[in-house]
Amino acid sequence: MTDPAVHEALWAALDRHLPAALDLRRRLHREPDLSGDEASTRDTVLAALPGAGAAVKTADTGAVLRIGGPGPAIGVRGEMDALPVTEDTGVDWASARPGVMHACGHDTHLAALVAVAGALAETGPPVPLLAVLQPREETYPSGARDIVASGLVESEQCVAMVGAHVQPLLAPGEVACTPGGVNGSSDEFEIVVRGRPGHAAYPHLTNDALLAMSEIVVALQSVVSRSVDPMTPAVLGVSSFSAGNAANVIAGSARATGTVRALASSTRELVHRRITEVAESVARAHACTASVTITHGEPVLDNDPALVRSIAHELDRRGLAVSGDLRSLGSDDFSYFCERVPSVMLFVGTKTSEPLHSSRFLPDDEDVRALAAALLAGYLGTVAAMESPAGVSGAPGVWGTTDGWP
Repeated sequence: MTDPAVHEALWAALDRHLPAALDLRRRLHREPDLSGDEASTRDTVLAALPGAGAAVKTADTGAVLRIGGPGPAIGVRGEMDALPVTEDTGVDWASARPGVMHACGHDTHLAALVAVAGALAETGPPVPLLAVLQPREETYPSGARDIVASGLVESEQCVAMVGAHVQPLLAPGEVACTPGGVNGSSDEFEIVVRGRPGHAAYPHLTNDALLAMSEIVVALQSVVSRSVDPMTPAVLGVSSFSAGNAANVIAGSARATGTVRALASSTRELVHRRITEVAESVARAHACTASVTITHGEPVLDNDPALVRSIAHELDRRGLAVSGDLRSLGSDDFSYFCERVPSVMLFVGTKTSEPLHSSRFLPDDEDVRALAAALLAGYLGTVAAMESPAGVSGAPGVWGTTDGWP
């Protein structure tokens, strides 16, 4: 197992690298980039990382940088994109770009990752670190999906991934380290009903698409309550509805769109199937037809249980308050990494109680320090799990070999 002295040296080095990381955070916050336009943010972060010349650019505006020698590596993800939000914090380092703001804490995530990378480079990482600068977390197409599809996970021998996200629902400094599904899958659906239009005075000569769609919307409200195991979280919501454009004309078509969230892949598939069954059956009852299109977004974000146990132990050793029950039907494309290698997403409490994506959301310096501590604990806990005889999720320890892994 990794020498305890190495651990202590790493934590001391982290303290030395945090002041520069805090300055970097302010620069990133002042100069935010929207999804798909993160090249400037990427280059700023790379300039702050050791050995940036060896970075591999990926996913258009992203990059991956190895710190340490060859062999299996542990990836740590930092998202780069900001949101189309006008900032209202009043700090002198507020966004200088009108209508663009780091309202989800990605600037703090990047700064924390840089501090951890600097500490590991200074002391020498017990296992190579893969710093993953990921674009397009906030929109489609997903940056994480594109990085996974690029083959970099395999070519860089990334055997596990760690991520951390600020979360104002938690107390300051508290870290949620929860096994299993912690973020839901996120999909969108569109239903189009086609009937027979006509004069509103002669409804018997028409097939009313608006009426059929209205009953479909109502019927969909019972899918979760009557088709899904009540112990399994899910959301099915219809968010838009349009039909007709005149008071005296019965609509010949109607359109509705909505979202599906689930914390289990089997639930996700069940709800998708039921949407189609309900829409087609209700439409048929009104002599109409219905077509359903489901757009798949992020899968369920599943934290690896063995990694969670090891990382929670490391968090506890550092005196950090650990919570094991935070789950959300919000989504994060970190889930694409979870599908490929054992992974853990940590959530870190903030001093601000403003919600994520608020124009006033602004974690402070202590929150950045807590996030960096969580990432380092995540890295060290992963090292311990991978060095153990049991390895992760039943796979044997793999350092020194890549046979059969990932």
